Amino acid sequence: MKICCIGAGYVGGPTMAMIALKAPDIEVRVVDMNAARVAAWSSATLPIYEPGLDEVVRKTRGRNLHFSTDVKGAIEAADIVFVAVNTPTKGYGVGAGRAADLRFIESVARTIAECANGPKIIVEKSTIPVKTAETIKDILAANGRGIKFQVLSNPEFLAEGTAVADLLNPDRVLIGGERTPEGAAAVKALSDIYARWVPRDRIITTNLWSSELSKLVANAFLAQRISSINSVSALCEATGADVDEVANAIGRDSRIGSKFLKASVGFGGSCFQKDILNLVYLCEHFSLPEVAAYWEAVVRMNDWQKHRFTARIVRALYNSVADKKIAVLGFAFKKDTNDTRESAAISVCRDLIAEQARVTVYDPKVPADEIRRDVLGKDLDNPLLTVAASAYEAAKGAHALAVATEWDEFKALDFTRIYEAMSKPAFIFDGRNILDLERLRGIGFRASGIGK
Repeated sequence: MKICCIGAGYVGGPTMAMIALKAPDIEVRVVDMNAARVAAWSSATLPIYEPGLDEVVRKTRGRNLHFSTDVKGAIEAADIVFVAVNTPTKGYGVGAGRAADLRFIESVARTIAECANGPKIIVEKSTIPVKTAETIKDILAANGRGIKFQVLSNPEFLAEGTAVADLLNPDRVLIGGERTPEGAAAVKALSDIYARWVPRDRIITTNLWSSELSKLVANAFLAQRISSINSVSALCEATGADVDEVANAIGRDSRIGSKFLKASVGFGGSCFQKDILNLVYLCEHFSLPEVAAYWEAVVRMNDWQKHRFTARIVRALYNSVADKKIAVLGFAFKKDTNDTRESAAISVCRDLIAEQARVTVYDPKVPADEIRRDVLGKDLDNPLLTVAASAYEAAKGAHALAVATEWDEFKALDFTRIYEAMSKPAFIFDGRNILDLERLRGIGFRASGIGK
């Protein structure tokens, strides 16, 4: 069997590497039109950072895992074609700001229709709206050569920072297909690949539409939990309660559970906001305005939490941060990844710069150019934003320090050294609740966390 994956990004690269590792008899080819990205996958420095990914790629690359820009050749040779291209939120036209931009999905479908030389199984790996499979099937059916295709939905449920572990030991693998003999055969073919290492009882099969919708709903539910506990964090600050104690108390209820009840400066990443807004747009499209408003409130709460964090910094620093140095520790949207998409740190930095603060950012994995581009825009500069090479450099002479990402190294910093190097009074705002606030206060900091 031969597999082709179109798209060498955060989903396609790690997923195909794991399939190649667990199914050494299957030839896996990952293709992308971005030559620089393909070259990076073939180099010693991978284009994405994920713990454990380097080892998996090293074991499989050149054996049965290959990276290439030859899209046509890979499609022709493949029995199964995974589609793992980007589906960003539309920034233009009908549905701007909410609907998924499916131009890349459509382009790939047309490429497959043009290049296919025989029957193929097409697997949707990208996060897409319900009924996208109909668009793909319609384009493929119009190939004019009588070639038959089966379209499956196989959404990814990877968490950045733990993607390799999630692939090794997934909670579930979801495969949706048509309820026809041909569809069932295609579902079985894909199920048999995952069954090389995933127990059969974790491989769930559904119809196409249930699978497509499940991905959006899963992310919406997780984001909802974060926004819910973040809304409570504001009430905790107003009343003197501790949000971590509240989260622990309610998380002990087996009906609720403890996961995704960690209050913070706000959620980020490529999926949560995009998928919720996509869900909102779908609800509006199907004339369900009340359902749309319910889910949109999750995003509004997240945005409010980011701005509330910055407002708290300004208020504590005597209602002005103009010309004051603020050190922002962390820029990735979460630890153990270099992904900055929708990171809360972007909003925090922009709000502080709007208040004329001098912002210095440090992140152990995000390059300086990417930080500047995310905050200021492409090819723009602002003397109020600088990037430091270490947390100590960032904190030197700072009036306040704001933790925006929960990197483990921040817990091990020498805060006595940091305190001595900062302007006084020295403030710490822990946007991830990872620091010992009482110990910091003992050093001399005016320290505060979220919901405390």
